[in-house]
Amino acid sequence: MNKILFNYIIFNYLKVILKVTFLFYLFGMILNLFEEIEFFKDIDVSFYIPVTLTAIHVPSIIIDILPFIIFVSSMWFLINMRDKRELLTYKVYGYSNIKIFFVLGLFSFFLGWVILSFFNPLSSTMTKYYEKTKSDYSKDIDHLITFNKNGLWIKEVLHTNEQRIIYAKKAKNNALEDVTIFFFTENFELKEKIFSKTADIKNNIWSLKNGSIIKFDDKVELKKFETFELNSIYTYEKISSLFKNTHTISFIELITNYKNLVNNGYNKEFLNESLNKMLTLPFFLLIMTALACILTMHRLKESKNIKFIVVGIMVCVFVFYFKDLSNALGQTNRIPLSLSVWIPILSIGIFSFIGILQINEK
Repeated sequence: MNKILFNYIIFNYLKVILKVTFLFYLFGMILNLFEEIEFFKDIDVSFYIPVTLTAIHVPSIIIDILPFIIFVSSMWFLINMRDKRELLTYKVYGYSNIKIFFVLGLFSFFLGWVILSFFNPLSSTMTKYYEKTKSDYSKDIDHLITFNKNGLWIKEVLHTNEQRIIYAKKAKNNALEDVTIFFFTENFELKEKIFSKTADIKNNIWSLKNGSIIKFDDKVELKKFETFELNSIYTYEKISSLFKNTHTISFIELITNYKNLVNNGYNKEFLNESLNKMLTLPFFLLIMTALACILTMHRLKESKNIKFIVVGIMVCVFVFYFKDLSNALGQTNRIPLSLSVWIPILSIGIFSFIGILQINEK
């Protein structure tokens, strides 16, 4: 009987999670579709493009708000069980409040690791496609910057309508390393090529060191230099902001490719923050399940669900406000950035542990 009840709880809990996730996905689709339509209003594309981009962008939002989804799902599931008097039935067969919590909590915890291992990489891939497609349709295509496993690529259109494409193996310490700059005419014919070992890009006047210039006129001309300066709209600060954007990097890639990402110029602190945020997900889901159990199980005879809904909303607002506050303290270097991710988990986790012990007495 216990095994049957266990499977029944897991099956119905998963059904509720899928229902709530689907509802949030539809809501996200509606809101984001208006945003995408606004973006494409002056661009001649079929309706299929904004719909597709919306569909592949919303999953990343779903993962971001997954703790809230789990909280709502747990509340829904437990309130439904309470209204049907199923909680009392489970007690007859040896399922105490804390045992029911362990079943739901451990499933939520396991679900968090499944999301990180399988759905997060898929979501990251879709986000990359989403951002690339939006970039391709962007009006500001005169100036583009991108990063891949080979290095950094920058495109600039000069005031003469000539184009400059810059490649660098890595960006680090206010400089680019192993730089190659291609100059093209309006007709995209190669006009000039510059090689440089390093380029100081602290400000908008770049200083290239120990390189050479190849000019492609009537005849190829090679000229070496010790120092060469050129103007650019990009600075190291502007470029480094790209390496703080880690939402297109999956959990698996962060673990397996961490050293290469750092060597290629990604901000180490932001990589650590992103990795720690991902690692907190299973624990966050466990805690949100615990909070839902505490709120729902403390009074089995309570008949007014509106009270649970109002209190649940207040709890969610507090949890996410506390989480954002801790993250802000980390961003401003008042506390270590990685620690700022774990402080809400540890603090709310202790409170939840005490609360769970109390509901077991009900």
